[in-house]
Amino acid sequence: MAMMLEIPWLKDASRKVRLLVAVSGGADSVALLHLLAEAGFSNLIVCHLDHRLRGRASTEDARFVERLATRLGYKVEIGRVDVRKRMKECGESMETAARHVRHEFFAECAKQHRCNKVLLAHHADDQAETVLWNLLRGSHGMKGMRDEQEIAVAGRMLRLIRPLLGLRHAALVAWLKERGLPWREDASNQQPVALRNRLRAEVFPLLAELTGRDAVMPFVRAAEDSREHEEMERGLLAEARLLDPQGRLHLPALRKLPQVLQRTAIRDYLVNAGIPSIDRALLDRALELLEPTAAPSVNLPGGQRLRRSGGRLWIATPTAAFDPCQLPLVTDDAASP
Repeated sequence: MAMMLEIPWLKDASRKVRLLVAVSGGADSVALLHLLAEAGFSNLIVCHLDHRLRGRASTEDARFVERLATRLGYKVEIGRVDVRKRMKECGESMETAARHVRHEFFAECAKQHRCNKVLLAHHADDQAETVLWNLLRGSHGMKGMRDEQEIAVAGRMLRLIRPLLGLRHAALVAWLKERGLPWREDASNQQPVALRNRLRAEVFPLLAELTGRDAVMPFVRAAEDSREHEEMERGLLAEARLLDPQGRLHLPALRKLPQVLQRTAIRDYLVNAGIPSIDRALLDRALELLEPTAAPSVNLPGGQRLRRSGGRLWIATPTAAFDPCQLPLVTDDAASP
C-alpha cells in the first residue's frame, strides 16, 4: 500500500489559484512540489534562488529545479544573488542575509506574476529548531513559525504558507524514496557551522538520548499551545480597544489590563510597526513606561524609540535614507527552502 501523507491545507486549497512555490532542490521542497502536482494544482510558479554559496553545486541545484518544474509543466523563476557580498556590506550572519535575499526574490516574483502567496516547505523538525532557538535568544513565549504569515518586503505584502509544518522530515524523505523521486543533497546542511545545523545534528539527538523519547514533537506541540494562548489573548485585547484614532496605545486602557496582556499588547504594537528582534527583555523595559515616574522613552532596535506622552505610547522614528540592510527581520521565521 502506497504511503500517504496527511496535509490538511491541501484539502481545502483551490487547485486553480496562482501560487508561488519555493523549491531549493532539497528533499522537503521537492516533496512539496510533487505533492502539489499529484493533488492537481495547475497554476504554480516554481521559484528558486541560487545563493552562490556552493559554487558548481549551487548551479546544479538551479538546473535540477528548472528541469523538474519544466517536466511537471510549471513556470519557473531562477534568481541569483551573492549572499556573501550582502553579509560583508550589512554585517549579517549567513542565515540572516540568505533569508533577506530570499524574501526580496519572492517579492520580485510576486510582483511579476501578480501573486503574493508563497508556499514554503518548512516541516516539524524546522519548527522545533525555531522554537528552541527563539527561546535561547530570549523570545516572549514558545515562538514558532505559523502555518500562514504575512510579511512586508520592499513595500509589498507576502503571504507565507507552510503546508508541511505538521510533518517530519523523515516522512517526506520516505515518501520520495517510495516513489523513486530524486532530489538534491546540500552537503553544507551536515556541517556543524550554522547554528541550525548544530541544533539539528547535535542538540536534538542529545535531547532524545537523555530523555529516551522523541525530542522534536514536544517543541512542536508547545508552539501550538502558545499560538492558541496568543489567539485567546488577542481576542481579549480586541475588546479592550487600546488604540486611539492616531494608532497610538492608550495608556489608561492599557493600565487596566493584567500584566500578561499588557506585555502582549505592546509586543503586537511593536510587531505591527515593523520593529525587529523583540525579546522578553525589551518588553519588560517597555512595561516600565506604564509607570508615571519612569523615564519617558525606551530605545528600540533600528534607532527608534518607544515614547510615553499625553497618556499615549507611540514610536518615534528618526528620519533617514532607505537602507536595504535594515529590512525588518521575521523573528519567527526559519531559513526558507
